[in-house]
Amino acid sequence: MIGLGTYAFFWQHSDRSPEPLSLRGAFEATRAMDIDLFQICDFAPLDAMSDAEIAEAAAAGRDLGLTIQLGTKGVEPARLERYLGLAAAFDAQLVRSMLYGPESRPTLTEASVWLREALPAYESAGVTLALETYEQVATADLVGLVESFGSRQLGICLDPANVVARLELPRDCVELTADLVANVHVKDFAFARQPGWVGFTYSGARMGDGLHDYAHLLETVRPRERGIDEIVEHWLPWQGDPETTIRTEREWTRATVEHLRSTS
Repeated sequence: MIGLGTYAFFWQHSDRSPEPLSLRGAFEATRAMDIDLFQICDFAPLDAMSDAEIAEAAAAGRDLGLTIQLGTKGVEPARLERYLGLAAAFDAQLVRSMLYGPESRPTLTEASVWLREALPAYESAGVTLALETYEQVATADLVGLVESFGSRQLGICLDPANVVARLELPRDCVELTADLVANVHVKDFAFARQPGWVGFTYSGARMGDGLHDYAHLLETVRPRERGIDEIVEHWLPWQGDPETTIRTEREWTRATVEHLRSTS
């Protein structure tokens, strides 16, 4: 299923927007595009919401007919326990995270210990924990960690754009993780020369205009055949002013959704 995530609304949510978009506003924009899935991922206000505000947000998603997924950073047992509770409130069946959190950088051994403490509750609840490919941890190490559990409720959130900063190739990341993928983050990416030819900027690109061989990902991972959701997000640089940036962000979202639908 195609979904939108909070990173598709990064600038619209931000305080650089004249009228920052609320979570409900993002839900409504998602439904307006005839999309039924939304991933609340690394959305700081979620951690500050009261129980009543969480219940209200969850009700808004249900009223709009949305399936909700969640996302956080870190695998500390207390964090994962909190997000499993949030998953229950939102009827979410997937929580995306990554090994490193804002206040933790566990070794692979420490991460394994923490996951062995937290994962049984996810298994009992039928909620999948998807750990994202990221530059802080080698893809092969992440694959080895996930494989060591052999759990249907522990998988990988595949984002091959992230691993370039570790000098890994996106295609290699896709092929290494394919059998373990539980969620896909969809964004294009490209390098651009800095002014004066003094290096490059690695950043987002409009879907289809960058370096992401998404056809290879579809062929290798087979998300449509396996029921793996594809969540739209962006790395859109600031475009000089709020109006241009937000207009471009919306256009990139439309272009990405059209690209995914055209390959279905």
